[in-house]
Amino acid sequence: MIGSLEGEWLKILDQFKGYLRWQQEQGLLGLDISIPADPQSSKKSPDLEEIRQWIGDCHRCKLWRERENIVFGSGNGKADLVFVGEGPGAEEDEAGEPFVGRAGQLLTKIIEAIDLSRDQVYICNIIKCRPPQNRNPQPDEIEACEPFLLAQLNALSPKLICALGTFAARTLLKTKAPISALRGRLHAFQGIPLLATFHPAYLLRNPLEKRKVWEDMKMLKQEYDRLRMPSS
Repeated sequence: MIGSLEGEWLKILDQFKGYLRWQQEQGLLGLDISIPADPQSSKKSPDLEEIRQWIGDCHRCKLWRERENIVFGSGNGKADLVFVGEGPGAEEDEAGEPFVGRAGQLLTKIIEAIDLSRDQVYICNIIKCRPPQNRNPQPDEIEACEPFLLAQLNALSPKLICALGTFAARTLLKTKAPISALRGRLHAFQGIPLLATFHPAYLLRNPLEKRKVWEDMKMLKQEYDRLRMPSS
């Protein structure tokens, strides 16, 4: 599982490094791409701090023009469970932390309902900057941020992923299926079990769907407990 993630990251880094060097030569960004200088000669994958440094003061898509802060991610850097949302809202943009607004408060309650805390999991989004008026992320924005999301997941090496909402699920699973068709069962992301469910912001608008999310969370907790059982 971990080997698969590392191999995928090295391929992405090899392709992405040339693009970053071109942008640097054009004076479009100040980004240190020297870690690692040659991905084929380094066995060490970048950690979360290095990935954040690579992002820098990002201008890779149009979202930088209106953002206040890059919202990288937060939580336990050794978490077995990672929640992936779609993008920051106004409160997240101001605070520089994911899921701190009303949807974030609901996510905290959801996490606590399965006997965990935010300190035990890691939370991030597929894009790191707030879209104007909290609109849906656009394909070019997702494409610009996806290498860093994959790098985060590689650095974390989680045992389980929960994709929150349509855009997180579609990005990770490479599908166009709606979230209603993806939820309620386990999928796999590069060998890692992945469960997709409705985004907390959707639940605020559609509270009757909370029952479905609770069913998803019971499945998530069952899989979480199973994966953490010591092997005999």
